[in-house]
Amino acid sequence: MNRPNSFLEVLAAFAKLGVSCFGGPIAHIGYFRDEFVLRRRWIEDTAYADLVGLCQFLPGPASSQVAFALGLSRAGYAGGIAAWVGFTLPSAALLVAFAFGAPAVASLGASGAGALHGLKLVAVAIVAQAVVGMTRTLCPDRSRAAIAVGASIAVLAGASSSAQIAAIVLGGVGGLLFCRAEPANLHQVQSRVSRPIGIVALAAFVALLIGLPLARDAVNRPIFDLFAAFYRSGALVFGGGHVVLPLLREAVVTPGWVGDDAFLAGYGAAQAVPGPLFTVAAYLGAIATPAPGLPGAVTGLVGIFLPGVLILLAALPLWERIRRNADAQATMRGVNAAVVGLLAAALYDPIWSTTVHGRADFALAMLAFVLLTAWRLPPLLVVVATAIGAAVVQA
Repeated sequence: MNRPNSFLEVLAAFAKLGVSCFGGPIAHIGYFRDEFVLRRRWIEDTAYADLVGLCQFLPGPASSQVAFALGLSRAGYAGGIAAWVGFTLPSAALLVAFAFGAPAVASLGASGAGALHGLKLVAVAIVAQAVVGMTRTLCPDRSRAAIAVGASIAVLAGASSSAQIAAIVLGGVGGLLFCRAEPANLHQVQSRVSRPIGIVALAAFVALLIGLPLARDAVNRPIFDLFAAFYRSGALVFGGGHVVLPLLREAVVTPGWVGDDAFLAGYGAAQAVPGPLFTVAAYLGAIATPAPGLPGAVTGLVGIFLPGVLILLAALPLWERIRRNADAQATMRGVNAAVVGLLAAALYDPIWSTTVHGRADFALAMLAFVLLTAWRLPPLLVVVATAIGAAVVQA
C-alpha cells in the first residue's frame, strides 16, 4: 500500500537520479534497477526485467518510459508524472541554459567557436559508438544485418522523412518474413492501467499522430507546427536514445527552424548532462524560430515525450497478449534492425559530412570514440576533453 507522501517520495527519488544518471538509456536502466529493485524494493527483479522489455519494444524513450511506469506503479498517475518530472527536468533545464549561453560562447572568438565545434565532434563519436553497440545486439544475424543495410541505403537515397518512415515499415515487413523465432517465456507485468484507459490512450496517440499534420493549415500557428514536429519525432522513434537524431533533424533542420551547426552542438552538449537524451528537444525548441525561448522549450519537451507516455499507457493492459505473439516479436526484430540502419545513415549525413572537415577533426573524433569505447570514460569527461581540444586547435 502506498504511503500518503508517495507522490513526494517518487519525485525525490527520481530527482536524485535526474541529476546523477549519466551514460545513456542502458546505463539509466541499470541505475533504476539498483535504486528500485535492490535498494527500495518497489518491484521484483523479474517484473522489472519484463517492464524494461516492454519499453524497449515500444516507440519512445525507453528509460523515461520505465521511469514513468515505476512511478505509476508506486503512486498512480500522479506518481508517473512525478517520476517523469524528477528524471527529466534537471537535464532539460541545463540544455535550455546552454541554448541561451551558446551565442555568448561563440562570441568569444576562435576558441569559443572551436569549443562548439568540439561538441559536434563528440556527436560523431557518440553516434558511432551507438551504431556499433546496437549492431551487435539488434543485428546479430544475416537477415537483420541485411535489413539494416537496406534501411540505411533507402534513407540516404531518399533523404526525406517519408524515406525514414518507409524504412521502418519495410523493416517491420522484413522482420515478419525473415526474423521469426519462438516467443520468449516472459514474466507478467503488473499494470495499474485499466483497459478502457489503455484504449483511450491508444486512440489519442493515433489521433495526434495523424491529426496534427492535417490540422496545421487550419490552426496556422507556429508553435502548433513545432509541437506537431516534435510529437511526430517522439512517436516514430524505435530504440530510443540516439535513434531520435535523424528524426529530430528532419523535424527542425529541414524546415529551416534550426541550423545544422546549432543542432549538432546541442546534440553534443546533451551528452554532458544527466538524464534522458530526449531532453535535447528542450534545447532545440528554445532556439527554433517558430517559438524561441521558454515557450519553444516547453513545447519541444512535452511534444517529444507525450507519445511515449500514451503508447505505454495503451500497451500496459494489452502487453500480456501482444508480447507472446510470434508475429509481433518478429516484426519488432525487423523494425529494430531498420533503426540501426537509420542511425548509421545519420552518422554519415549530417553528422560526419558536416562536422569532419580535416585531419584534426578526424583525429579528435577518433580520440573521443576510443575514450568512450576502449577506455570507457564517462561521457561528461569526453565532452569536456574534446571541446578543449577543438578550442586549442582553432585558437
